[in-house]
Amino acid sequence: MLIKKAIFPVAGLGTRFLPATKAQPKEMLPVVDKPLIQYAVEEAYAAGIRQMIFVTGRSKRAIPDHFDSAPELEYELEASGKRELLELVRTIKPDDMECIYIRQAKALGLGHAVLCAECVVVNEPFAVLLADDLMVGEPPVLQQMVEQFREWKTSILAVQEVPADHTRRYGIVAGTPVSDRMMDVTRIVEKPAPEHAPSRLGVAGRYILTPDVFTEIRQQPRGVGGEIQLTDGIAGLLRRQKVFAYTYQGKRYDCGSKEGFLQANIELGLVHPEIGAGMREYLKTLTL
Repeated sequence: MLIKKAIFPVAGLGTRFLPATKAQPKEMLPVVDKPLIQYAVEEAYAAGIRQMIFVTGRSKRAIPDHFDSAPELEYELEASGKRELLELVRTIKPDDMECIYIRQAKALGLGHAVLCAECVVVNEPFAVLLADDLMVGEPPVLQQMVEQFREWKTSILAVQEVPADHTRRYGIVAGTPVSDRMMDVTRIVEKPAPEHAPSRLGVAGRYILTPDVFTEIRQQPRGVGGEIQLTDGIAGLLRRQKVFAYTYQGKRYDCGSKEGFLQANIELGLVHPEIGAGMREYLKTLTL
């Protein structure tokens, strides 16, 4: 069974990055030389997914524009003999990749954003990628999860161990280990206080879900923050079928926070083929 479709919930306002996000989506903020959303789309593409579903909101035109063709820009680059840049622009959206845009009319939470894409996903398993979470792994994190899905054929959540005082930021899972990196989930709680957290395994921004989750999301009342939570939908799914948690190999940058965003720029800048050496030398000159 293949995962053919990925949902990218990109309707959020990005208030933690104001004023930078007043007129541009937070998903278009660049890490070195690529916007966050492109990193997530490239990860999905590397996992074999070709249908990208963007759940957008108002003031998000920059995202479809980014993945659209740019004839004027391409003409200028070609006329100037800038072949490498021309090829770079053309590879943003490969010919075999389809982009679909769905408007989330009201910001009612992550669960609601996923539910907005049901009309396109229909009755297939699918992936969800949160562009705020920039994931670096080899192979890419979603590809690792797709490989696990081929074996287990049920919903899989990417997880990582988080500090005890950070449990309020995550959906926290508990369960029974079935291998070194896989756990049969028995409980999932959205943003619990440390004293009520069932473990320290927090759900990162990558999911593979069966379509049955749509039914569960529809049945959920508004949860934490008055929103329709994806975590609550997954908790309902647990009563019907297996859900596994996968401790991925790689590193996550929380680019929804200023600190994580800056860390991603520094660390990815240090390994960038064009600027890495210069960045390393510059950092040596800083007195901290």
